[in-house]
Amino acid sequence: MMKREISRCEVACHCVPEDVWMIIGNEIFDLTPFLEEHPGGMEILLEFAGGDATDAFESVGHSMAARVRLDKFKIGELPEEEQLTYGSSYIAQAKVSLPINSN
Repeated sequence: MMKREISRCEVACHCVPEDVWMIIGNEIFDLTPFLEEHPGGMEILLEFAGGDATDAFESVGHSMAARVRLDKFKIGELPEEEQLTYGSSYIAQAKVSLPINSN
């Protein structure tokens, strides 16, 4: 079954404890049901709610079991034009420019 495409803007709307989506490696996850189960505490998940948590996720060194478990929360992926090339300088390699609110 093909997962749906979800934009970064749509992900950004899901940033409250009752509705937590985040991006990890160009894939979108709804981690709302996992908040209270997360071994590192819900606070770290809430910090990245509505945004891209790829660097944080990778820097922790999650186990293969954690990665397999994460997959059950996958709800979609970013459209190709919004995907990033991840690595130490992935922000500079973005395929899309997102507006920054200066207020």
